[in-house]
Amino acid sequence: MTRVISGAALAAAALAAILFLPVVGLRVLACLVAAIAAHEYVRVAGAAGGVSQWVLIAFVIAACWLTAVGLPVDAVTVLLIGLAWVAVEVLFLGRTIHQAGVSVIAPAYIGVPMGMLVGIHAGAGWQATVLLLATVVVSDSGQYYSGRAFGRRPLAPTISPKKTVEGAVGGVVLGTAFMAIASSYVFPGSNRAAAALLGAAIVLLGICGDLFESRLKRTAGIKDSSSLIPGHGGVLDRIDALLFATPAFYLYLRAVG
Repeated sequence: MTRVISGAALAAAALAAILFLPVVGLRVLACLVAAIAAHEYVRVAGAAGGVSQWVLIAFVIAACWLTAVGLPVDAVTVLLIGLAWVAVEVLFLGRTIHQAGVSVIAPAYIGVPMGMLVGIHAGAGWQATVLLLATVVVSDSGQYYSGRAFGRRPLAPTISPKKTVEGAVGGVVLGTAFMAIASSYVFPGSNRAAAALLGAAIVLLGICGDLFESRLKRTAGIKDSSSLIPGHGGVLDRIDALLFATPAFYLYLRAVG
């Protein structure tokens, strides 16, 4: 019951923010969510603590904000900043290559997708944002109930023993069908076949995002990224699929104008 209540409250809060907050407010909210997720990521991924932790969170917030406002960022500049960050961590702060590496990944893993989510809202409207979120939710529900009803073969037993191939297939089918049907209402005249392919890509990437975070948690020997959300774990646990799925939807919208 706790899980259901907290889940319903989260969904209502997310929908209210999408519908009523101005874009600037959504940027601030996205940065806040990204900062909390980055704080959890430090624990889950084994990143360095202390000053390095706050530098990581600051970079995640900056990546989220810059992506949300649509500022062009040169790839070479990003690469040089990343290399400089690794050098400082290893040479002057006594961090290991592993700790420096997981820190550098955080802005791209958390900050950029959260910024893209706001960019989707700003560029294509709240309907597009809800479409993406709903597709991920439908897929997750399809995976859960299909897995419970028909699950026999483990999908990734060493990472997430409860996930099954049958559950994943159910999630892909339902998520793809939902995107193909709902997109015609959000984007009248859109190609349904292209929407179905997009839906399949979003669902598959969402599954990869879920497994990616599960691998981080299993390596760290923990069940949840935190206990912030009753019955659901942490913020990172709730947005893991979305972090992988959002860039595909964002780039698709950019490609089709």
